[in-house]
Amino acid sequence: MLLIRGLHNLRAEHRGCVATIGNFDGVHLGHQEVFAALTRRARAAGLPSLVITFEPQPMEFFRPEQAPARLTKLREKLAAIHACDIDRVLLVRFDAAFAAVDARDFVQIVLVEKLGIHHLYVGDDFRFGQRRAGDFRLLKSMGAEHGFGVESLPTVADGGERVSSTRIREALQAGDLAEAERCLGRRYRICGHVGHGYKRGRTIGFPTLNVPLMRRSVPIRGVFAVEVLGIADTPLPGVANIGNRPTLAGDDRFLLEVHLFDFDGEVYGHHVEVDFVERIRDERKFDSFDALREQIQRDVIRAREIMNAPQIDQRRSV
Repeated sequence: MLLIRGLHNLRAEHRGCVATIGNFDGVHLGHQEVFAALTRRARAAGLPSLVITFEPQPMEFFRPEQAPARLTKLREKLAAIHACDIDRVLLVRFDAAFAAVDARDFVQIVLVEKLGIHHLYVGDDFRFGQRRAGDFRLLKSMGAEHGFGVESLPTVADGGERVSSTRIREALQAGDLAEAERCLGRRYRICGHVGHGYKRGRTIGFPTLNVPLMRRSVPIRGVFAVEVLGIADTPLPGVANIGNRPTLAGDDRFLLEVHLFDFDGEVYGHHVEVDFVERIRDERKFDSFDALREQIQRDVIRAREIMNAPQIDQRRSV
């Protein structure tokens, strides 16, 4: 998959495509349906498929304090788009200059002149351009004028309700991982590089992988049974805490910490993928490290039951 970073990097060879535009946070089943239609039409036309998306997302630019927690950071989103067999991604920097672009100018300059678009998929509620003046009707009108098609696909539903990033976010906040998985078409996952922590977990018998979240907020917190990919040939089961560790005074960093069962190895710097399987409990503050250790012991037992991972005598290492 070719990643084009910014409108200024568009070249003559990028002209001619079938495209879609959106945030695509989470790359859920609704997004995947759009990408499948996009890919089919692009293959039939002998053209590359193109996804146009934004960084930061528009809400994060206009009202950062009110912006919802992301389901996926940029790297995760690009990986999920790549898995949908998309040929190209145009990553547009959403800043004051881009927000001020007139809707008609965006269509004329970007879609027509720079991209030579053949067909465009958008949601029927899609808005764009300065003061969000551009809409589906404008795209249809300008498409007829410039010779490109514009199409909106039916909403994908699950259980009678529309699949959306908001719905997934709410499911994760409620700890309903099964609902989130149905809408995503996969388990909810957080990726990152294992970093150094304070190693306090080792002092109470539960060493952890510390994964900095590298985002303003996430829609999930608490204690979970998880699987970790990227360390061994097969996923490794474990228990994870995601939050700000309230028992540790003076440390309010928001972190993902994973204790892997029966594992002993140095994996600093590894890029790992943490799949959330089942929620065990809320994060809470304990009166002492002894109380914390006792609760973690109970969490490990519960997570082993969920993951069908009985205690073994010898710890694995890589």
